[in-house]
Amino acid sequence: MLSVSNLSVQFGKRVLFDEVSTQFTSGNIYGIIGANGAGKSTFLKIISGKQDPTSGHVHLEKGKRMSVLEQNHNAYDDFMVLETVVRGNKELFSIKTQIDKLYEDYTDENAEKIGELQVAFEEMNGWNADSDAAAMLSNLGIDESLHYTMMKDLDGKQKVRVLLAQALFGNPDVLIMDEPTNDLDYETINWLENFLANYDNCVIVVSHDRHFLDAVCTHISDIDFGKINHYSGNYTFWYESSQLAARQRAQQNKKAEEKRKELQEFIMRFSANVAKSKQATSRKKMLEKLNVEEIKPSSRRYPAIIFEREREAGDQILNVENLSASIDGEVLFKNVDINLAKGDKVIIYSRDSRAATAFYEILNSHAKADNGSFQWGITTNQSYLPLDNEEFFKNNLSLVDWLRQYAKTEEEREEVFLRGFLGKMLFSGEEALKKSNVLSGGEKVRCMLSRMMMQRANVLMLDEPTNHLDLESITAFNNSLKNFKGTILLTTHDHEFAQTVGNRIIELTPNGAIDRYMTFDEYMGDKKIKELREKMYSVEA
Repeated sequence: MLSVSNLSVQFGKRVLFDEVSTQFTSGNIYGIIGANGAGKSTFLKIISGKQDPTSGHVHLEKGKRMSVLEQNHNAYDDFMVLETVVRGNKELFSIKTQIDKLYEDYTDENAEKIGELQVAFEEMNGWNADSDAAAMLSNLGIDESLHYTMMKDLDGKQKVRVLLAQALFGNPDVLIMDEPTNDLDYETINWLENFLANYDNCVIVVSHDRHFLDAVCTHISDIDFGKINHYSGNYTFWYESSQLAARQRAQQNKKAEEKRKELQEFIMRFSANVAKSKQATSRKKMLEKLNVEEIKPSSRRYPAIIFEREREAGDQILNVENLSASIDGEVLFKNVDINLAKGDKVIIYSRDSRAATAFYEILNSHAKADNGSFQWGITTNQSYLPLDNEEFFKNNLSLVDWLRQYAKTEEEREEVFLRGFLGKMLFSGEEALKKSNVLSGGEKVRCMLSRMMMQRANVLMLDEPTNHLDLESITAFNNSLKNFKGTILLTTHDHEFAQTVGNRIIELTPNGAIDRYMTFDEYMGDKKIKELREKMYSVEA
């Protein structure tokens, strides 16, 4: 379907890809993974023709159509919404435009040409193009009343959905998507997962959303040391099998036959849990056929994120009474009553992300509530990861000195201790002497996590903690929260985080809070709760 031959990409002395040859076949969905800076987005740009490689070439099978999810959200501002979607199939749109032009200047000569074009148009199902585009838009949450609106009149989140509809329109043979779930809500991501899970053609996707990769991928394509290797299965299978292979490599004395049996059992266990969609069925067959020798340990480095507690909290954790907050007269939430129990891991959720942030800022005394009060239990000590961490990095300190600010004991102030701590978070050697004001977004979050770990709190508050992090850090972070014995308040757009960490959901709405002990998926799938949510967000409620 799509092949890459002897592909090399070099920027100055830095070699990103070195003689890469691989192919992507129809019916498979490939999740491209790799450490930050490995070249995931560059690779997508090259195969989609937006960037030239240093050497080598990309070949798309003749007669096949490629579609790419547009990253520039303002690229179609001068077009109507419906037209923007239909433009996703360039050939179809070109024929449609030609027919319309010929009709404007109708002659006998043109009539013949129109007839030829209409045959081609019909073969491409062109007569249904507008209704297919409209159905796609409606499925993605763009109301019919907006279909004839200009793109420039839509907000950012609506534009993302229209551009997604454009990429999916007309059943392309190869679909290329870079971070397709960004700026999408839970319902839309869910629709996209189901759509792709039953998609018959070839999809190549880069995403930090592990739930999404698990739901749709038949293969994981790992970019490592300038090469690309395809592995059967989804992200979780790749992660767990590579971890098992790494553990086995460390067990020198274990017999080869025992290791083989262990890996075989792992594959069987994993393939038994695969869900029932087209993709999942084909994935299961692939796993059953998988050769154990294909499983390799990953060279990827994972930060050691371990939250320890100075002490265990008592039974009184947090009591919130009648809490309300607004911004410029717009109610974010009101009349919120919460009593947290020991061991609660709460997903704080709202359709308006500002509500969750305001809630954390109030609980950390960084902002005042409109009404109500809250009280922390006397045995609790809290640690907070805010959405915006800029305030913490307005200095010129080295990372060692930056972290020293949060040390509690003399031992913790020692350079050896601090360097060891930073090393766990992948700031080793010279990296530990970097200045705090030149860090990337992901590095800042890793520093903030180091700070939290040093606080040894028994209550963690986390506002969108996965922002800017790579898949390795997200996975390690997720595992640490699952194992944490204290109380957690967490707001996240990462589905896997929400589903695997939370045992209680509290949704903040302009008309009070919905509070349920259940998993995130149970909460989102419950029909009665869905009705209640609609009511709570309506103005009249």
